Parts: sequence; C-alpha cells; structure tokens
Amino acid sequence: MAVWQPPRIPASAGALLHDGAGGILVLKPTYKAGWVVPGGQIEEDGESPWEACRREVHEETGLEVTTGRLVCVDFLHPRPGRPGGLRFLFECGEVGPAARAGIVLQTGEIAEHRWASPDEAAGLLSGPVRRRVARSLGARRPVYLEDGHPVGAVDV
Repeated sequence: MAVWQPPRIPASAGALLHDGAGGILVLKPTYKAGWVVPGGQIEEDGESPWEACRREVHEETGLEVTTGRLVCVDFLHPRPGRPGGLRFLFECGEVGPAARAGIVLQTGEIAEHRWASPDEAAGLLSGPVRRRVARSLGARRPVYLEDGHPVGAVDV
C-alpha cells in the first residue's frame, strides 16, 4: 500500500539589496538566460523562506543579510517544463561601500553582478522577476501576485 504524500510546491526566496544611490543588486547566473536578484530555492529540510534568502545571498555574493521585510509573495502557475511554485521577496536594505567592494561571486553559478537603476533592472530581469521587483520597490505593505500580476480580489 502506497503512503500518501502531500503535494510539494517548489519555493524560492530572494532579496532586494540597495547601494544607497538608487541601484539594486542584480546577478547574471551562468545556468540560465537573463539576470536575477540574489536568491534561490528553499531547501526541503525545513528551511524557512527567510533562512533561504539569507543563505542564498551569502552563497551567491558573500554578503551577510541580517534584516529584512517581506515585500512580495508571488505564485507562479505550472507550465510545460516549469513546475511553478511560490516566490518570496524580501527588502533587505542598503549595502555599505565596504561590503559592496567585498562581494565575492559564487564560482560556477554567478558570472557577474551590477548595481542597476530600477529602469535598467527592468530591462535585465526576466518577466516574473521584473514584475515582482517593480511592484515591490517602495511598497509599504507586502504585495501578493500570481505570475507577477496583482490579483484584484486579494488585499494584504
């Protein structure tokens, strides 16, 4: 007799990090086209979205994130070849000059980084990430999105 397993929904967490001059940190991964914000998959071992955000930022950039504020939850519907899932985005504040100068990119996964204006980031980031970031920047409350778009019937 098979044991019932609850459904698994992939989830990831990312960070909005700022340079103090209007730029946000974007990364160019080696394993896919386009640019992303720091972040990645939540581990199956019980890791929380906040823990994943902090771990992924450190792995990808060497930066230590100590504070954050949830600014977005985005549900991506599954599509052929893509499992969909939940995406959490945290506003993690300004990175000082010394920390910016000390960024160490994750070998084999991150090819480059830059501090991009919101307009520049919009041109670099993929669709769902671009919409998530655009709707989160300056938001006073967390936003709930589906496939990067607001859901009219949902208020947070």
